[in-house]
Amino acid sequence: MSWLDDLDDDEPEFDEADVRVRPNPKANRPRTKRRPAHADARTARVLGVDRGRYTVLVDEDGPDEHSVLAVRARELRKMPIVTGDRARVVGDSSGDQGTLARLIGIEDRTSLLRRSADDTDQVERIVVANADQMLVVVAAADPEPRARLVDRYLIAALDAGIRPLLVVTKTDLADPARFLTHFEGLDLQVFTSAREDMPVDRIGAALVGHSTVFVGHSGVGKSTLVNALVPSAQRATGHVNVVTGRGRHTSSSTVSLRYHGHGGRGWVIDTPGVRSFGLGHVDPANILRAYTDLAEIAEECPRGCTHLPDAPDCAIADALQQGRLGPRGAERLDSLQRLLGTFADRPATRGSDT
Repeated sequence: MSWLDDLDDDEPEFDEADVRVRPNPKANRPRTKRRPAHADARTARVLGVDRGRYTVLVDEDGPDEHSVLAVRARELRKMPIVTGDRARVVGDSSGDQGTLARLIGIEDRTSLLRRSADDTDQVERIVVANADQMLVVVAAADPEPRARLVDRYLIAALDAGIRPLLVVTKTDLADPARFLTHFEGLDLQVFTSAREDMPVDRIGAALVGHSTVFVGHSGVGKSTLVNALVPSAQRATGHVNVVTGRGRHTSSSTVSLRYHGHGGRGWVIDTPGVRSFGLGHVDPANILRAYTDLAEIAEECPRGCTHLPDAPDCAIADALQQGRLGPRGAERLDSLQRLLGTFADRPATRGSDT
């Protein structure tokens, strides 16, 4: 009999599955990419951003509407979150002092107003999300109005699918009539405002039911207008430097403010004043569409017409020669050609025939 016969048949057999494995030294369970469903998340509107803290409005238009301070979740660290965004919020959303909620997701955006540092920079900077109107504020004087800056605002609005409005302030200092002829033919509602005759009611009526972003050069009276429409806003106001003719930046951040009036409510989104508005992110095909009257004439142009000064058989140039573009047609065409020339060597990102 061999020594094997001495083994007890009831003895258990062992294999590699019985080897004890040392636990994960960093955790007792393996990491997973699965994230919590957060079925209890609440939807909130981002009212403002300040140094990594987000003021959001929970239960908008509901009986428990209140503001909450929140931080973003780690998985959103590479996603820009801006004023106007609709975010999903979890955690302590009581709004009590010392509490912080957490933003764990962003809802689909209906619009994005963007700008770039200059026309050659295609890195976009998001100004505001989910706005459906833009109110461009420009002064009739002090500082002098800049028609081409307004053109850029209009193009950015068109590119974002936002309806533009225009208000000319300080009309007690200068007559804006000649400046306004630059925008003849555009689908643009215009308001005029003087120090003692601010059209708060007319502008307010246009804000009801809308989310309106206010933009403008520093010193044009944008913050003064915001304070008149939303008295609780208390936005800082400044003055224009008599030497440089430039306004001083008073609003340092973008913020959403609730407007009440005319039997309804809306949102006023105040933005810091800017002296330039780069369009490096814009599809050049959208530039012509900002000039509604010129775009209609351009339908007569040959296919692929650039509408630049050397473009052969350009219907817009022909219309100018025939006197069909109005008293400031030459300036409007020059403005269009300057903008189109900026993008002449850059292909459109979303194809178009114009």
